[in-house]
Amino acid sequence: MERKQLRAGEFGAAARLSPKALRLYAEQGLLVPASVDPATGYRCYSPDQLPRARLIARLRRLGLPLTRIGFLADLTPEARVLELRGWLHAQRSLFDQRAAAVDALQWSGEHSELTDAVALRAVPGTKVLCRMRHVDSTALPDLIRTAERDIRRHLRASGLRDDGARLVCFQDLVTPDSEGPVEVAVTYDGSAEPADDLYIRLVPAHTAAYLPVPAGYEDFPRILRVYDAVETWTDAQPGVTCVSHPYEISPGTGAPFDVAYPVAH
Repeated sequence: MERKQLRAGEFGAAARLSPKALRLYAEQGLLVPASVDPATGYRCYSPDQLPRARLIARLRRLGLPLTRIGFLADLTPEARVLELRGWLHAQRSLFDQRAAAVDALQWSGEHSELTDAVALRAVPGTKVLCRMRHVDSTALPDLIRTAERDIRRHLRASGLRDDGARLVCFQDLVTPDSEGPVEVAVTYDGSAEPADDLYIRLVPAHTAAYLPVPAGYEDFPRILRVYDAVETWTDAQPGVTCVSHPYEISPGTGAPFDVAYPVAH
């Protein structure tokens, strides 16, 4: 004997889903009603849909996005467990990175040697060949590596020297769970043409407050302390003001790279 269909309210109560959630899951194709009355618009569900509805509710409580939930709900239980274990491992790693970032925010005067090492220098204008992407800090190393490789390859193919300095320019804060626009650039002399997603711009002459990055401070989250040191130094200098986005330049001054801020003074 065929089981009676449940109206949306009954089904939602049995699955512990609100009417709003049911409408959303129906619109997203995650949990489509078994039938819809064409005259009244009333939605009805089959009791056989309750296990899927309860699974979706449990996955949603984990904070998973709906697209991910739809993928997981269609897997076998064994495959779903494997996927969720991988997701949990990634979440633990992300939590550890966030905890490290919180620790980095506790930076204060006990690292005054960083602030004391900040200085000003004049930077001449130069042309750069660039690539820009929106990335988080986990994807940043791959962007830097591949963009630098492709830029230097294009310069060589253009008959130019490819040994210019590398700049990594940040237009927003980049963290493990926060993407921002990042530009990777290489300085050069001569004439080159843009190619694909590589573009050319002029870096104007400017004064920079800079700090050579000490060993052990190159990676997130400790690199944040280097940026904090430059900002703390500029804030404390009468007449010195940061006027543009920070950048990292390699090779640095006695370090793998320097962190620099264009300033007015």
